[in-house]
Amino acid sequence: MYLGGNFQTLMKKEKYNIEYVFDRAGQHSLWEHISSMDGLEGWFADKVSVNGKIYTFTWETSSAKAEVVAISYNNFIRFHWLDDENPASFFEFRLHKNELTGGIVLEITDFAEEHEKDDAINVWETEIRSLRRILGL
Repeated sequence: MYLGGNFQTLMKKEKYNIEYVFDRAGQHSLWEHISSMDGLEGWFADKVSVNGKIYTFTWETSSAKAEVVAISYNNFIRFHWLDDENPASFFEFRLHKNELTGGIVLEITDFAEEHEKDDAINVWETEIRSLRRILGL
């Protein structure tokens, strides 16, 4: 699910947000799945290792490193791909309560080039289906 990049020329990436409602999941459980090594394995990456603020994500034959650049326990975690030359880009998982249903909302913020945005959202859709399956939802 690596969407970072090492580019010779920087393309213009635009920020986008997508939200997923988890009506029957607890905030603490979701937090563990978006912030811990064990939680991220299986839905986000095949293998995850952590060394301080650096997370190494491995998928089949590729891997990438991301640094945690901001975190608020049980609220959000923001990563920056180490090989992304744009220091302003990041991907973030944020949790908040849905006022109508009382469920937890997982908001994902990411960056993609305009022509790649639909593909990037489709990748997130696939990953979230895996997360729901792991959570038994």
